[in-house]
Amino acid sequence: MPEKTSDRFKEASEQFVLLWGEMASAWGINKTMAQIHALLYAESDPLDTDTIMERLQISRGNANMNLRSLAQWQLISKVHFKGKRKDFYTAEKDVWNIVAILIEERQQREIAPIHQNLVECMKMLEESGLQTEEEKEFKERIQNFIEFLEMFDRFTKAMLPYINKKNLKFLKQLVKLAEAHQNLKGKVMPDISNKSDE
Repeated sequence: MPEKTSDRFKEASEQFVLLWGEMASAWGINKTMAQIHALLYAESDPLDTDTIMERLQISRGNANMNLRSLAQWQLISKVHFKGKRKDFYTAEKDVWNIVAILIEERQQREIAPIHQNLVECMKMLEESGLQTEEEKEFKERIQNFIEFLEMFDRFTKAMLPYINKKNLKFLKQLVKLAEAHQNLKGKVMPDISNKSDE
């Protein structure tokens, strides 16, 4: 027999769903999609579409559309129970996988089109033969932007497979190394100047 949901769990779960919905724009997804994912993430047991609709007060069309999107993103999966005709859904529970998926999806939908548009913009400039110094300088600035986006894409693709709990120790060391380097850059080294004064 399933345990009765405590008031504490219900309150915390509702708060989490609201928070995840508010953060939706930061992840590049719509509010309802984020709230459905949050609800399924909070629940240990799979939920059917009717329960999701009731809990979030959304229409069947809205629920189905966003469930399909979440499944395409591999953030949720469909579960079947023997003897039940309804479809049930459960969320990916590994937060590392969730974040990696969101980063990858956002990059594909937002960064990649920017890169393509910049390439087209540069081609447009080159078609004119770069007749003025202004055009040449602008082309160089666009080229710098393209190179940055390409490096960012390579960096993301190289790092995402390592973004998981198993590599937490390695990731912490990597962050410490970056922080130490940043601290060194910002520090003035008085010892060196003092020695030169002696």
